[in-house]
Amino acid sequence: MGDPWARCTATVTQVTVFVAWTSEPVPEPLPGPWRDMHVAAAGLLMVESDETLSRVYHELKWSLPEGTSLLVAPVAATPKLKGLAPGTVTWLRERT
Repeated sequence: MGDPWARCTATVTQVTVFVAWTSEPVPEPLPGPWRDMHVAAAGLLMVESDETLSRVYHELKWSLPEGTSLLVAPVAATPKLKGLAPGTVTWLRERT
């Protein structure tokens, strides 16, 4: 019969949603190591990526003007939110 897992060649990729805040507007579209990005409000982004927090942080940092404030953190669960751009809740629910 053999090992049933021996035929399995698919790899599972961990995808994370990050929330990012910047003190400056983010240029759009912004190429980077992410699958998708959603602008939730001025300077507030939701980023879907299979890269690390460090990689996402640095790619955002390098795309912004010198001296721009930046915060990036993983989103563990769908947050409660109100007053953000249309589609933000749906975007997050589909990914968290």
